[in-house]
Amino acid sequence: MLVKIHTAALNALTAQDVTLEIDKTKQLQREMSQAIFMVGLPDNAVRESSTRVMAALANSRFQPPQNHIVANFAPADVRKEGTSYDLPLAIGLLAVEKVVDCHVLDHTMLVGELGLDGSIRPVKGALSISILARSKGYATLIVPEANVREAAVVNNLRVVGASHLQEVVSFLNGQGTLQPTEINTREEFFAAQSSFPLDMSDVKGQENVKRALEVAAAGGHNLLLIGSPGCGKSMMAKRLPGILPQLTLSESLETTQIHSVAGKLHRNTSLITQRPFRSPHHTISDVALIGGGASLQPGEISLAHNGILFLDELPEFSRTALETMRQPLEDRQITISRTKYSATLPCSFMLVASMNPCPCGYYNHPTKQCTCSPGQIHRYMGKISGPLLDRIDIQVEVTPVPIQDLSTAPRGESSAAIRQRVVRAREVQTERFKDEKGVHCNAQMSARLIEKYARPDAAGSARLAQAMRALNLSARAYERILKVSRTIADLEGAPQITAAHIGEAVGYRNLDRASWGE
Repeated sequence: MLVKIHTAALNALTAQDVTLEIDKTKQLQREMSQAIFMVGLPDNAVRESSTRVMAALANSRFQPPQNHIVANFAPADVRKEGTSYDLPLAIGLLAVEKVVDCHVLDHTMLVGELGLDGSIRPVKGALSISILARSKGYATLIVPEANVREAAVVNNLRVVGASHLQEVVSFLNGQGTLQPTEINTREEFFAAQSSFPLDMSDVKGQENVKRALEVAAAGGHNLLLIGSPGCGKSMMAKRLPGILPQLTLSESLETTQIHSVAGKLHRNTSLITQRPFRSPHHTISDVALIGGGASLQPGEISLAHNGILFLDELPEFSRTALETMRQPLEDRQITISRTKYSATLPCSFMLVASMNPCPCGYYNHPTKQCTCSPGQIHRYMGKISGPLLDRIDIQVEVTPVPIQDLSTAPRGESSAAIRQRVVRAREVQTERFKDEKGVHCNAQMSARLIEKYARPDAAGSARLAQAMRALNLSARAYERILKVSRTIADLEGAPQITAAHIGEAVGYRNLDRASWGE
């Protein structure tokens, strides 16, 4: 008897339909050394599933098949990886023995890993599989209980979460107590967006740095914080997500899909409601940063999609790891090509980095003496290439707040108040770039768009020319200053860039000054 079970394979962020064909056979018994003979490019994890499935059937009080079984994973030219095929295989074996109603399986898709006791464990990519099941017209998707809220985000599909193999068998036979899971996605999503554990009001002093963070958030600009150890760089960077515009539903769906495929979603999570904040350690490898591996895994730049990638102690990262980010920072996507696969992953993120100004950490410190020579400072700064610095619009120095001021300084402005101004500025940019494909904020402007939308008035042009000469700023600073000036003007609601906007933007290009480190 031939039985067909519908399941799915992951391909980057999307899922692909897989049909598991199971047949009980006597003709091939002499050639078959194992009870279940698998074909269709299964990897080792899939091949090992036969042992898990047989034990799960026995411990769930089901009689395992007595004949030899041929299991074909179609299409046969797509490699099958992972443990999500355990549940489909178990149900297929029971269907061959007529324990499960085969007619129900025509309209049902199943995924899940089995424990030896028959329990069903979570799998990766449940959201992508749910999207596939709806697009293919399946009536029901059965997933592990831990994945059910994630999969139930997709509407017009019955999503059933099960915790044990016996529950699935009873459900397919029209028995048991399992019911489809229904959640109000929009209501839960918007209700969870108002909670931010970290607030800007906790930061004492540092008004110039908080202003730089506001400008960066308003224009989507990459940001570099330079300061001595303990001055609050990491503390302020971690509060940046709280002043960014809230995730839209479409952004949340895309972000959740990436984290689901990577296996990073928390148990019983439906949608990610806060912008991601990823902070990898400086020992991270190139592959872990950009993604890839033997089987495709999203890297940190993709996990930070629609959010922030924070690189603390920037010069300590390997030169090759930093250089791999140059192209993704411009294109906002990364194409990974390997022998077994080629995939394009989104990675539209804000880069926020922090670093010490010199090896000892006290260059430009108000009270502590720097022991580094100019040559040591330049070598330290040389660990960050010019092309990478060219992609960072705002460079701001952070000086420590005196201890006596920490106890007397009033609480600062709240993140909610700052976010209101940021949202207004983003709305101006959305209207401005509505006809520009792939451009959503000032940081994404090309040279053509800068010429069109970021031309200062006469006084502003004179101020910029004077600053370029007096501070001996590099050529790469010119366009960055105009981009940031456009954002500062948007925060004020000003249609024209003025000399005041140029002056503030010039102050955010400290590393371009010829006198730095002298």
